[in-house]
Order: sequence, then structure tokens, then C-alpha cells
Amino acid sequence: MKESKFSIKTIVAIGIGAAVFMVLGRFASIPSGIPNTNIETAYAYLAFMSVIYGPVAGFLIGFIGHALKDLIFYGMPWFSWVIASGVVGLVIGFLSKKFKVMEGTLNKEKIIKFNISQIIANATAWFLVAPTLDILIYAEPANKVYLQGIIGGISNMITVGTIGTLILMAYSKSKVNDGSLKIDE
Repeated sequence: MKESKFSIKTIVAIGIGAAVFMVLGRFASIPSGIPNTNIETAYAYLAFMSVIYGPVAGFLIGFIGHALKDLIFYGMPWFSWVIASGVVGLVIGFLSKKFKVMEGTLNKEKIIKFNISQIIANATAWFLVAPTLDILIYAEPANKVYLQGIIGGISNMITVGTIGTLILMAYSKSKVNDGSLKIDE
């Protein structure tokens, strides 16, 4: 029998992560003033989960969580933005793994690398992927969807940069560093 690449812990994290993303997206978002574009605290949580569980889990948490949120909030998923949410999780998970954000202590350099990761992820997803897919899938007007993407991307960068960084700092303080415990004789 072939072993799965996902541990049970990761599969559970994807399920719980998608549910938390959906709840935060539904109840902890602030209207931006631009139609169908909110300031979303869910992306800070997505960034945290992507750093901890990696790019595939990050993609699935963003994709499933956003699809469920849209289904409940709007009655149907808006797949261009659902895919973009998955891209955010994928890119943050991949780059954070490459930068080894959670190995050792979370110092200033790693916080900067995390924020570079999330800015690249949000810019890719919201300035490029979501608006382009809006045009290709839904034939939306370019000026409308690129404005929505810019507002959404910038607000997500700020949200992840503040709330996401604070969550990572709190989490890293709760972890015991390798080699820091010694056996008393």
C-alpha cells in the first residue's frame, strides 16, 4: 500500500482550517466600499496555516474555505477569487518553507521574509490571478476587476502583515526550540 503524502494531522488541519477561513470570511470581514470587496481577516489565518502546514495544505484551506464562504454568503462560489485564495495559501506555504520561517526562533529577519512571502502571494493572487480569471471566466469589465483586485490585495497585505505576523509571533513563543531542554542529572 502506498503511503499518503499527508499526515492525519495535516488532513485535519485542512478541514478545520477551511472551516475557520469560512467563518472568518463570513463574520470577521469589513466592507471596503468597493462592491464585493472586503477587508478580510481570514487571510491572516490562511497565511499562518500555510506557514505551519505547507503549500498544498495552504492551497486547499484557501480554496475550500473561500468556496464554502461564497456558497453560504452568495449562494454560489465565485471561482476566480476561490482560485486566487488557494494561490495565496500555495505561495505563502511554498516561500515560507523555502525561507524556513518556523525553524528555530522567529526573529526580525524571518518576520521580514514572511511578509515578503505574503506580499508576493497577495500581489500574484489579487493583482493578476483573480482579475484575469474574472475577465476570462465571467467576462467582467477589466477596469472593475483590477480595481477590486488592487483594493483586495492591498487590504490583505496589511491584514496579513499585522494580524498574521502577530499570530506567528504568538505561536513561535509557544514552541520549544530544539536543544533548549536539557535532562537534569
